[in-house]
Amino acid sequence: MLAGGLDGRLACQESPGFFDVTDLLTAEAFAPHQALAAQLLAHATEGDDGSHDLAHIHRVFRNAMRIQAGEGGDPEVLAAAVLLHDCVAVEKNSPLRAQASRLAAEKASGILAELGWAEDRIARVAHAVLTHSFSANIPPETLEAKILQDADRLDAIGMVGVARCFYIAGRMGSGLYHPGDPGAEHRPLDDRRYAIDHFPAKLLKLSDGFQTATGRVLAEERHQRLEQFLTLFRDEI
Repeated sequence: MLAGGLDGRLACQESPGFFDVTDLLTAEAFAPHQALAAQLLAHATEGDDGSHDLAHIHRVFRNAMRIQAGEGGDPEVLAAAVLLHDCVAVEKNSPLRAQASRLAAEKASGILAELGWAEDRIARVAHAVLTHSFSANIPPETLEAKILQDADRLDAIGMVGVARCFYIAGRMGSGLYHPGDPGAEHRPLDDRRYAIDHFPAKLLKLSDGFQTATGRVLAEERHQRLEQFLTLFRDEI
């Protein structure tokens, strides 16, 4: 029997110092797919990474539903892929990071098989989970996979992306910026040591790779917000 409960509320995990977002987010937050969410939320995340927690899953879900409304695709396959795309946690600085989406796809396949999903639909969910990751660098081939990749990358740019960038930098013990050369004009970028280096190293490149027309429109707005933040940040240092 898979855990989760009828209302989809996760069991509270003891993690001193971390706010439990499951106090506020239940399956109903994932309407019109609340029945599916009730089955899958207990498997959606693991660990204590606040940049890949249930709030992140919910933001990606909202992004995905917005894109799906304009692009089409199977909404149930997409919702399942969103709910399970981060079901395996691997830290950003782990040597296994590039394998995270493959591990998540394998775990998601097992979960859906236990729920009685047909093999072809499981395969579609697994492909979307596998290809959503920037680190994996595997091109998405189905519409649902393209939508998930766009929806997840939208959460990496814009002001939420800024917040997540600095949160992850704090987890890894990175500095804010190189005090002698913050713009990396005379040194190679090093986003493991300096948070602000992650903008030119990755974040400012993401909007060029969006897969859907709807996603590209949303990405352009958030990309502009990244640029505005970086301009203001540099002005203050």
